[in-house]
Amino acid sequence: MINKALNHLEELLVTFLMGAATVIIFISVMHRYLSGYDIPVLQDWLLSLNVGWAQELCIIMFVWMAKFGAAYGVRTGIHVGVDVLINRLDDRMRGKFIIFGLLAGALFTGTIATLGATFVWENGAHYAFFHFFGLEMGDLYEGPITPDLEVATWIVYSAIPLGSSLMCFRFLQVCVAFIRTGELPHHDHGHVEGLDEEKTLPDVNLNPYAMDDNLHMHDLKHTMVGERRSGEERRADEDKRRTGEDRRTGDERRIPGREGDQQ
Repeated sequence: MINKALNHLEELLVTFLMGAATVIIFISVMHRYLSGYDIPVLQDWLLSLNVGWAQELCIIMFVWMAKFGAAYGVRTGIHVGVDVLINRLDDRMRGKFIIFGLLAGALFTGTIATLGATFVWENGAHYAFFHFFGLEMGDLYEGPITPDLEVATWIVYSAIPLGSSLMCFRFLQVCVAFIRTGELPHHDHGHVEGLDEEKTLPDVNLNPYAMDDNLHMHDLKHTMVGERRSGEERRADEDKRRTGEDRRTGDERRIPGREGDQQ
């Protein structure tokens, strides 16, 4: 339940930041161009509006969107990685490399989150918290503010520890799920939520020119692109083929003409 709520909050935050930044940029551009036209009343009204803060706000919003979007990418398997060598290993070795990579990602993002939290705390967050709770502040540093919005920079920089912490949690979450099920999150770039209906894919790859997807690690349950059958099913088909070939060979040996020739 908590995990589902966190997923929705993550998606809502990224969607809101992306949509709001797009709207603000559009308004800023329209304001800039319309202010250049000599239109009575309208031009004077547009020139009286100050939208110089729009660029700074959009930059901040895109930074927050990128940090939380990276965590969303780990959860859904969007991040691209060239894993040609790993995908050629057997299941046992590939599983070890995948776990190592996930734990390395968790360690890296956890380190960034820790260092980022220290930086934010020393950049003015400690002063803001002490002031909010009415504690003795002493010689605490209030911290700088942004030039246009005049917002405390520690609020802007909070995207680093928060986003990196969430990304570290997603790495650990994917790692635990992989250890339990042997499966990694897969993202279908052609799928649109609510528009595409689930269709039953054929058992074989009908595209003779299809290539393996070496942009993502192959987990222990999903094989190459286009192969929808499990390993046991493929081995059963190979056994059937071998059995059929043996039967055909036996039939050829029992041809009457050939038996006479052998005699």
